Amino acid sequence: MKKALIIGGGAAGCTAAHQLMKMGGWDVLLVEAGAFLGAGVRTFYYGGHPYTFGPRHFLTQNREVYDYMDGICPLRRCADHQFITYVERDNAFYNYPIHVDDIAKMPDAALIQGEMAAAKGVENAQNLEEYWIGSVGQTLYDKFIKEYNKKMWLVDDVSTIDTFSWSPKGVTIKSGPRAAWDTALSAYPYAEDGYNRFFDVTTEGVNVRLKTKIERYDIPKRTVWIGGEKMTFDVIINTISPDELFEKCHGELPFLGRDFHKIVFPTEHVFPEHVYFLYYANDEKFTRLVEYKKLTHHKSPTSLVGMEIPSLNGKHYPLPYKAVQKLATEYYKMMPDNVYSIGRAGSYRYGLDIDDCIEQAFIMAKQIKEGGNDYPVPMEMWR
Repeated sequence: MKKALIIGGGAAGCTAAHQLMKMGGWDVLLVEAGAFLGAGVRTFYYGGHPYTFGPRHFLTQNREVYDYMDGICPLRRCADHQFITYVERDNAFYNYPIHVDDIAKMPDAALIQGEMAAAKGVENAQNLEEYWIGSVGQTLYDKFIKEYNKKMWLVDDVSTIDTFSWSPKGVTIKSGPRAAWDTALSAYPYAEDGYNRFFDVTTEGVNVRLKTKIERYDIPKRTVWIGGEKMTFDVIINTISPDELFEKCHGELPFLGRDFHKIVFPTEHVFPEHVYFLYYANDEKFTRLVEYKKLTHHKSPTSLVGMEIPSLNGKHYPLPYKAVQKLATEYYKMMPDNVYSIGRAGSYRYGLDIDDCIEQAFIMAKQIKEGGNDYPVPMEMWR
């Protein structure tokens, strides 16, 4: 019987555990520092309303990943979902991502159209600001992107953000159907408690230890100390920040967090019929609001809205800077064969969602079966 250690019990860690158990012949230990599995995807209740820490609708273009989740947590399709952004200078709500049909409605439409026609493109863009101005011009950048990204990343100058391939979900401006947003499979579990069943099913037969922290690591020898006990494994699968495995010897990988506020309104509905998320592109402290009833279909005369405010509270978002991504790579170079690092934190890549974490676990399992180790989950897949 081979022994595997999984560090972290979110979507990536639980899927990895499930893949190993399905192979057979594995004794799997999963350690989770928190009191529950599921991390930010876990469903809780407030005022009787089910919610997760931030919106967790299931959006993917990978049919295999969709069918996997659907087979465990039956999914309800969300084909009608809309995201809109409030632009204070126009006192108007527009589609998110930016849509060409909205430009004609804007008071400065002629100026915007001229800037778009003269836009230089993104071939020589060196930072997020140049990328957006080169794509859509100065005015749309100022309306939709500048202030939003300043508060999103807690920076005073967007030009300091020197990566941008993660933005904005494909292309900068939409024409017709919203590209990946409308062609992807978008869904949410039917179950009132959302994805909670997923974390139960995927860890059946697994030795799960909650409220457990690893005291010491010797990753080159695939050895850790837990509760004073030295334990060595055939495979280690990490889903937490990779610097933690090496005592931050090259320096600490920075993350941003979120302050999350729950607000119950005395009305059955708050948002327009098909609107799930409201983004705010101005100098408000918060980035978006989510009406959970749109996802959960919870029945109640009141409605729960979640507000997200960027902060240093928690490790939710790896930073989109080349220097820190290079630092993460230094830690990956230290990982020997049969040590894998997956998931948003484990890959140190902003933009990975539930489906990406599952797909990474699939790739990892395939490589274990085939005996390959060409960096367990290739980093270039997630840039």
